[in-house]
Amino acid sequence: MLLYQVTVKITHSLFLFAALLFLSHAGFAQQTLSKKESKIQENKTKTSRYFIEGEKALVLGDLEKAFFYLQRSLEFSPEEPAINYKIAEVLVRSEQAQKALPYAEKATLADPENKYYALMVAEIYTNLNQPLKAAEILDRLTSDGENNQQYNLDLASIYLNASEFDKALVVLDRAEEYFGIREPFTVQKQRIYLRKNDLPNAIREGNKLIEAFPGNPNYVLNLVEILYNNARLNEALTLVSGEIEKYPNQPELQMAAYTLLKEKGELDKANAYLISAFESPDLDGEVKAKTFKSMLTEMQTAQRDALLDQMEALMLELNTSDALVLEVIGDRKKMAGKMDAAMDFYKKALQIQAKNPALLEQVILNSFGDNPDFAEVETYTIMGVDEFPEAPEFWFYDGVVKSARKKDSVAVMSLRKAIELNSDKNPQLDQVAFGSLANSLYNLGEKDSAFVYFDKALELNPSDDQVLNNYAYFLSLEKKNLEKARTMAEKVVKKYPKNATYLDTYAWVLFQLGSYEEAFQTMDEAIKNDPEPSGVMLEHYGDILYHLGKKSEAISWWKKAANSPEGSEKLSQKIKDGKYHE
Repeated sequence: MLLYQVTVKITHSLFLFAALLFLSHAGFAQQTLSKKESKIQENKTKTSRYFIEGEKALVLGDLEKAFFYLQRSLEFSPEEPAINYKIAEVLVRSEQAQKALPYAEKATLADPENKYYALMVAEIYTNLNQPLKAAEILDRLTSDGENNQQYNLDLASIYLNASEFDKALVVLDRAEEYFGIREPFTVQKQRIYLRKNDLPNAIREGNKLIEAFPGNPNYVLNLVEILYNNARLNEALTLVSGEIEKYPNQPELQMAAYTLLKEKGELDKANAYLISAFESPDLDGEVKAKTFKSMLTEMQTAQRDALLDQMEALMLELNTSDALVLEVIGDRKKMAGKMDAAMDFYKKALQIQAKNPALLEQVILNSFGDNPDFAEVETYTIMGVDEFPEAPEFWFYDGVVKSARKKDSVAVMSLRKAIELNSDKNPQLDQVAFGSLANSLYNLGEKDSAFVYFDKALELNPSDDQVLNNYAYFLSLEKKNLEKARTMAEKVVKKYPKNATYLDTYAWVLFQLGSYEEAFQTMDEAIKNDPEPSGVMLEHYGDILYHLGKKSEAISWWKKAANSPEGSEKLSQKIKDGKYHE
């Protein structure tokens, strides 16, 4: 942990060093120097020149060059603290703390009054995982005068991490004496006293904050929590009640009173505080939503439901733009079996805050019911891929919806993206995505690829009814692998003997195999089990009847199919010619 920022400055000793250089130059201009004096003067000039070059390189971030020049400068003035300090800084920035330590210590010994040198040594000790040595330096800085009191929190943090609680308290008291009562000092002292199981002093620190900052509910709530967690329920309630008398318009305190009174079993008083808090527009919507949601899990009673009615009405009056509030009201509707109303609230919540993956997924999944509005569902699948582009589930839902809307080209893109992002992590997702992708590929005319993906889907789940049905149906349309198609369709029909869609597929496979009588019996069962048979089923029934020699009946069923938009391109020709056309 970096406890402080070492400021990069030309320090006092460096300024003195430069002044001496200036004076020596001035003297040289006035008198002739001896060889010894000339050598000294030359060394000072080189020291200064290399030091400046090292400083430039350091500023530019070229640490290697900075180290080279500073080392050259040190050769001519090995005891100069500013040079040792800068070399230490370069090494620290190069993550070579161990090598930096002797240079930083040498600088500090040469100029013990320079706090930046001392802070560099402290930082190095911290980097070397020797925090107590760093603490010694910070303790000296903060105890010697008033100028460095800002380091007390860093020092206290070191002592806390080292479990030196008593030393930490001394430092925090020193900081408080200098700066006055401040939240960081008092809260830290509270934590120390609690860790030492010294509850009276922890309470005393909490009261100091409340007295120093009257009207701030956060300090009251902090102390209430401490009292509550230490089984001092009555003291906590006395504190809250007293503060509410002073500041009656603070809903956070009313919520605290509600919680404490409810704990004591005084429900009427508790609920009065609860409603009073909910009546305030200042109470955060998240707090209201969490309280409401928590109450939903309680035992259902007339009193609870009446209270929920009041809370719901107040939230709808004051918090209609809060997504969490709308969501929990939706939860209540859902629990009451009012799914349509719940969905309305959920959708409103998502319009306000879309970054709620669980709610977004719930809305999408619950939209797949009888006669779904796929255009509306698509708005939420698009929302899902926009807000969570790395989540394969939302790409899958988007692909399924787009396929249902006959947008197979973009459906294929979304489904492939789902498979790519899933990357075999969730085999179940892969399996359903393979099946959906196969459907869209077939619709686009990529039939061989479609059959490959159907096979992939069945490898992961050989009993997927929808995949078995669709695969069998498409094979029957292509007149390929009809025995395989028969096996798949038959497997589904045995499982769901009254499902008209599955019966239609099985009948059509039998038709392609030439088993017209069996096909007729199966299709007849399909028609009986579907109150509104599709145009495809009606046309298929006519085709089967025609091959059984029942021409007039066949034409009659073809005409029924003509009233539906789902008939084949050959349907009108069948009716006109009175015979079957492929």
